[in-house]
Amino acid sequence: MANISIIGAGSWGTALALLLYRNGHQVTVWSIMEQEIAMLQKEREHKDKLPGVKLPEDMAFTTDLKAAVEGKDVLVLAVPSPYTRATSKSMALYVKEGQVIVNVAKGIEEATLFTLSEIIEEEIPKAEVAVLSGPSHAEEVGRGIPTTIVVGARKKDTAEYLQNIFMNEAFRVYISPDVLGIELGAALKNVVALAAGIADGLGYGDNTKAALITRGIAEIARLGTAMGGKWETFCGLTGIGDLIVTCASMHSRNRRAGILIGQGHTMEEAMAEVKMVVEGVYSAKAAMGLAKKYHVQLPIIEQVNEVLFHGKSAAEAVGSLMLRDKKIENPIIPWEA
Repeated sequence: MANISIIGAGSWGTALALLLYRNGHQVTVWSIMEQEIAMLQKEREHKDKLPGVKLPEDMAFTTDLKAAVEGKDVLVLAVPSPYTRATSKSMALYVKEGQVIVNVAKGIEEATLFTLSEIIEEEIPKAEVAVLSGPSHAEEVGRGIPTTIVVGARKKDTAEYLQNIFMNEAFRVYISPDVLGIELGAALKNVVALAAGIADGLGYGDNTKAALITRGIAEIARLGTAMGGKWETFCGLTGIGDLIVTCASMHSRNRRAGILIGQGHTMEEAMAEVKMVVEGVYSAKAAMGLAKKYHVQLPIIEQVNEVLFHGKSAAEAVGSLMLRDKKIENPIIPWEA
């Protein structure tokens, strides 16, 4: 049995807390918000973000970050990506040398273009940082619906340790050393999911969705491999797998926000309606910053930025994508002489 704290009590943190508890571990859930912790303690359910998923009476909840961090075998960092740096900075006071931190949020920091694990390593250099990602909606994991994900870590021993902690009959865990590729797939698929939602909001169909998923993973892999991620990672669970589920499901906050934008709402209105952090909005600008840095073209992600931040209509953005210069789908495949 491991002693584990979940740092962040949103839908994903809550679902993972229950998963780890069912695996026989001692679990503490931390939130900075006193009202949220009071609700969890009283109701044993996250009424706002994960309704219907009951939490056990002996699961601990706290707003005391020191108590949540000190003496724990594993810290699962589940705060939304815009709060990763501030939370890591606060945690650094209490983290011991070699303590394992598993980041489960998805995003890229706009100001630095850092992945979330890079932020954690900068703020908490003494920690052993890993990531967990894949096609895994909290709403389904909380209900025990079969799910498959990937743990990424630089050391195989760390990955295997976490694989044993998280894995059960409904939650299959693979391991990978490609931490960068996993994180880039996780962050960038949220931007493409916004595009998929926008297409839905415009009333487009399956053809459009398939095109966005297929060309979207091409963009993600193009940038990811230029940065040093592995092509195989983008073909796997944390690449195409996560992209499919995020573009297709109404559990996806990014798709839901995109639908509202496609229907004519502003980005701010869409985020307010979804009532959760829409990670793709925060990663969209960072993605274009990385595209410029690594000299990579990201036409879908570029048009999402135009709609989100530059006043371009969704319909005009689709037109820009459809009428781009003629291209060869796979330039590396040779033609007959």
